[in-house]
Amino acid sequence: MVIEAKNVIGETMRQWMQIGAVVFCVALAACNGDKPKELFETAELEERQHNVVHAKQLYEDIIRLYPSSPQAETARARLILLNNTP
Repeated sequence: MVIEAKNVIGETMRQWMQIGAVVFCVALAACNGDKPKELFETAELEERQHNVVHAKQLYEDIIRLYPSSPQAETARARLILLNNTP
C-alpha cells in the first residue's frame, strides 16, 4: 500500500515536472524577441547620445551575427556614414 502511494506521488511529480519544463520552454521562446531589431534600436540610441564608438560596435555585431537581416543592411549604411564623419 505504501509502495503504491509512493509510485503515485512519484508519477504525479514527474508529470508536473514535465508540464513545468514545457511551460519554461514556451516562456523562453516567447522572450527571444527580434534580436537584430533590438540591437539596432540600441545602436541608434547610442548614436543619439553621441556614443559613436559603442554604436559602431553594435552595428558591427548586427552585421556579424545577423548578416541577412534587414537591420544588417541598414547597419552597413550607418557604419559607412559614421566612418566618413570626422
